[in-house]
Amino acid sequence: MLVIVAPGQGAQSPGFLSAWLEIPGVKDRLSAWSEVAQLDLVSYGTTADADEIRDTSVAQPLLVAAGLAAAEALLGPDVPSPPDRAGVVAGHSVGEFTAAVLAGVLTPEQALALVRERGQAMAKAASVTRTGMTALLGGDEAEVLAAIERHGLTPANINGAGQIVAAGTIEQLDALAADPPARARPLSVAGAFHTHHMAPAVEHLRAEAAAITPGDPRVTLLSNSDGAAVTSGAEFVGRLVDQVGRPVRWDRCMATMQDLGVTAMIELLPGGTLTGLAKRALRGIETVALKTPDDLEAARALISKETAQ
Repeated sequence: MLVIVAPGQGAQSPGFLSAWLEIPGVKDRLSAWSEVAQLDLVSYGTTADADEIRDTSVAQPLLVAAGLAAAEALLGPDVPSPPDRAGVVAGHSVGEFTAAVLAGVLTPEQALALVRERGQAMAKAASVTRTGMTALLGGDEAEVLAAIERHGLTPANINGAGQIVAAGTIEQLDALAADPPARARPLSVAGAFHTHHMAPAVEHLRAEAAAITPGDPRVTLLSNSDGAAVTSGAEFVGRLVDQVGRPVRWDRCMATMQDLGVTAMIELLPGGTLTGLAKRALRGIETVALKTPDDLEAARALISKETAQ
């Protein structure tokens, strides 16, 4: 069984869309989506520097648009993905919006309009207090979680494979860095996402989402909240809203993938993070991470192999 996944904020890098614009139709698609996102997605994905695309209000629509463009290049215009291509879809944090489109819950335009509001609201919430996120790699999980709690931080991402992300104020993160329970790596994000610091953004997004009539998932769609498969589009959109202020449980998403018998994973652009976690947590799984258009051939081959079984 194949799962298609979409990465979250922090996966972007300067110029990561440049090579994809050589695929016929991609630039026109991104230009049209730029109108919805109210951002020049082509420029941000090609010529903008790291600081510009670190901005939450830019990074989130850019990542969703990039994932959807890669999905269309891989699957053709038949996105949402039909069940005979992928049995499961999931996204990490803002990647859940990409996954929602692949599953047929949202249209690309609905997803980009909603994620535009999400990014702006989260950026505004993050500006109230100086906050951030730090990945803790390795170490004993119980000890890592205890250290996070001791410093008043939140385990905002429990990603599995020995990776937990702590989020909170810069002062709290500095205290954690002075006595880390595992190898610490600050993340290129502009706030303490998936924590109580995002409460104003949750309320704003809830009001925006109320105008959307979603479809029900056409494939198995996993939720970051608890790793469960969600069968109602309305419920999934509600979870998208609440997830802004709740920890991402990617470890539970991977546990569900294992229970479902997932044997292969394709990670949409900009790929690498989630396939890296899968290689460590889902032993024996075949993976393809879409980084450049050259990766499409391997991804198509993996789809053919999985659908032939």
